[in-house]
Amino acid sequence: MRLALFQPDIPQNLGAALRLGACLGVPIDVIEPCGFPLSDRAMRRAAMDYAERAEVLRHPGWGEFRANHRGRLLLFTTKAGSPFHAFEYRADDILLFGRESAGVPDDVHRVADARLCIPLAADARSLNVVTAAAMALAEALRQTNGFPTGPVSG
Repeated sequence: MRLALFQPDIPQNLGAALRLGACLGVPIDVIEPCGFPLSDRAMRRAAMDYAERAEVLRHPGWGEFRANHRGRLLLFTTKAGSPFHAFEYRADDILLFGRESAGVPDDVHRVADARLCIPLAADARSLNVVTAAAMALAEALRQTNGFPTGPVSG
């Protein structure tokens, strides 16, 4: 299981995604360019003390990501008709989330193996990208028995 972020716009969201990946043992793919300067220092600052624990793979662009990814590409989008909780996940799936400001371009939609949505109330537009990623990742890990097996904190 992998979590991929397509050209993220907001450094704090990238930091939250890195923390999510670090805590759940899920690698993060960052597909550049980002909407902010992305340096190792900026990533460490955004992810706080979780940056060292996060497994991050940076891709200079969509083409490089496509050349290197393995597994089904599952695009989470407000333009999808299939609800994420009714989908059958596999352990090698890549959960792809678009830019906060614009989602992903049509060519990314076309190559996705599945397009999934999180059903929202009628008057709601969208969730924060990392909130959506956490919901989707939790369901995918639940279905594939992929949650970490270490001690439960609380």
